[in-house]
Amino acid sequence: MTLEDLARALASPGQPQVGLAAMDAALASMVGHRLFTVLVLDEARGLNRRFHSSRPVEYPVGGYKPVQPNSEYHRRVVQAGEARFCRNRDDIIQAFPDHALILSLGCESCVNMPIRWNGHTLGALNLLHAAGHYSEAQLPLLRVFAALAVAPLQWILDGPED
Repeated sequence: MTLEDLARALASPGQPQVGLAAMDAALASMVGHRLFTVLVLDEARGLNRRFHSSRPVEYPVGGYKPVQPNSEYHRRVVQAGEARFCRNRDDIIQAFPDHALILSLGCESCVNMPIRWNGHTLGALNLLHAAGHYSEAQLPLLRVFAALAVAPLQWILDGPED
């Protein structure tokens, strides 16, 4: 899948699911992942919601996790608007309470890419893969994907226009 295919999918009916499924496919082919999720930040309620998952059996959509304002993830991804990398098994164990499940899927690295609009973090693209898969060299492309994710996340947060 190409960026043009993704752009077409984002313009198609059935949003935001159609667009996020296309983003999943495009990221799989252009960056690679074994697990891809999209988290939506609901700051008013202090919650993160998983809205998309490439592995819905292991990581189902829906459900909420409380925002943890003192966590490295919150400081780096939400507040600073920077990508967070976990490069190996030890990083995954340190960063994720559910590391046993993540590791069982063959995921030993990740990148959490903030989705930002107007200086504000709306959520994150979360890609996980084998150890050492992600690096700063992928940031330019990941920034494009994060920018393309703004519209679906705004739709999720605000609801469809009447």
